[in-house]
Amino acid sequence: MRALLVCLVLSVCGKLWAQDALPPLPAVPAVMAVCDTLPLYSARTDTVAVPPLAFPSAFLQTTDNYLTDSVGLLNPFWEKLRLLHAGASDDTICIVHIGDSHVRGHIFPQTTGTLLQQVFGALTYIDMGINGATCRSFTRPERVEAVAALHPDLLILSFGTNEAHNRRYLSSLHYRQMAQLVRLLQQALPHVPMLLTTPPGAYERVRRRVYRINPRTQVAVQTMRRFADDNGLALWNLYEIGGGARRACRNWWEAGLMRPDHIHFLPEGYDLQGRLLFHALLKAYNDYVESE
Repeated sequence: MRALLVCLVLSVCGKLWAQDALPPLPAVPAVMAVCDTLPLYSARTDTVAVPPLAFPSAFLQTTDNYLTDSVGLLNPFWEKLRLLHAGASDDTICIVHIGDSHVRGHIFPQTTGTLLQQVFGALTYIDMGINGATCRSFTRPERVEAVAALHPDLLILSFGTNEAHNRRYLSSLHYRQMAQLVRLLQQALPHVPMLLTTPPGAYERVRRRVYRINPRTQVAVQTMRRFADDNGLALWNLYEIGGGARRACRNWWEAGLMRPDHIHFLPEGYDLQGRLLFHALLKAYNDYVESE
């Protein structure tokens, strides 16, 4: 009688188990991702909040604020950030930002750096700018060595304004000078990814108190974009994001964010540029995390 009762219980339980449908396989990671006991899946959905940011109302014909990285060059850097944000790394991440007077003024790069520190914590952001610099200015051995001595995890290069300011500008020469600088930096820092940023746009003086949009900036930006594509480098095209050939200069000027020299920017202008770069970096980081 006892044996018959046991068989009956097992039979009923077996039928109940068989009637419970198993979840389809694609649903498993989604369930596991929110489980605190499974840090592997939790980290892979470890995105960060991107705060809202809008251009001033004077800005017209702007484009989406994002950076391009067709070959995933920045993926090792995003992974370091992910581990840092997840608490799985004690390393301090170092970003080095080199460039011209826009960087030398500190507000643009340090705005980006401060905001990144607030999100990720143990992160240093070092800027090295030179007034009037072109990319060739950093090909001197002592400057390459100074950059390499900082052991960056990401190197940001911001040039183009002064190249385009030369009325004898040649796209082919600009391309070769970028290639020389990148080659020297890659030799000194063979495993460090690089991000190129374009100039925001500038005017040139025609005569006293008369300015016109510098037409060579558009050509310089096109050259930088072609160089990045040819060499698999990441690019943040601030010129196009801010309005491109038709509106970039007008947008910054009409919003009251440029200095009277029509080349440099007021603190509020550099602050906005730093926030734009910060947003582009956060969005690219989230894209990486979500793709894992």
